[in-house]
Amino acid sequence: MIKNEVKKCKAMQDKVVVVVGATGGIGQALVEKLVAQQARLVLAARDGDRLGQLVRGMVVDPQQVLTVPTDITDPTQAATLMDKAIAHFGQIDVLVNAAGAGIMKQFNKLEPADLDAMLDLNLKGLFYTSQAAANVMKERKMGHICNVIGILGKHSMPMATAYCASKFGAVGLTKCMGEELRRYGIKVTAFYFGGVNTPFWDEVQLKVDRTKMLSAETAAAAILYAMTAEPQAVPMEINIQPDSHLFF
Repeated sequence: MIKNEVKKCKAMQDKVVVVVGATGGIGQALVEKLVAQQARLVLAARDGDRLGQLVRGMVVDPQQVLTVPTDITDPTQAATLMDKAIAHFGQIDVLVNAAGAGIMKQFNKLEPADLDAMLDLNLKGLFYTSQAAANVMKERKMGHICNVIGILGKHSMPMATAYCASKFGAVGLTKCMGEELRRYGIKVTAFYFGGVNTPFWDEVQLKVDRTKMLSAETAAAAILYAMTAEPQAVPMEINIQPDSHLFF
């Protein structure tokens, strides 16, 4: 039992993990756990200054971390991110898509630009990064893509039309991707977290009780669990919700 626990603690050592949305709440919590596991990290987010602040706050060998400011709504930048990861570390073992944003408005007050923004980031951005990483992983016939989708990829909610549209699309994309990539030894996991208390909610004009939400650490622990599963085990979906607000 003790040997198994030690093995688990070292499961991500020297693995190359690309974290998209690394400066967000879930992204940062996951990065902390991966640093403790001695993983090699490629950290991506739009804001290069915040990426720098994140790394400066970490106790880590600078050679073990690469930061790449990236706007994933641009397919060229998504491809460049993976190219830089390969140039620096020589491989990509895991991609975590943890970037996302939400626009909450009544359906009849949504502007075309609102829908475009949700689809560009939450759906198309996830597609661009996943495709670029999968093309690299296929060469080694191994890898893992972890898509943090959220519970509104499975369930509808008033005021979340554009957001749900992007997330329902992300679910379909993730499922089809999993079907196609399994022949190359690439695992695909979808994460359906309920409300997670992160800065995501700072910009959302909804009345919510954040004290009853999941913590970012809980979400990060679930992602790490999926990453460290036995090679023959494929955690296809992980659904965690706060007990105060359950979707069945």
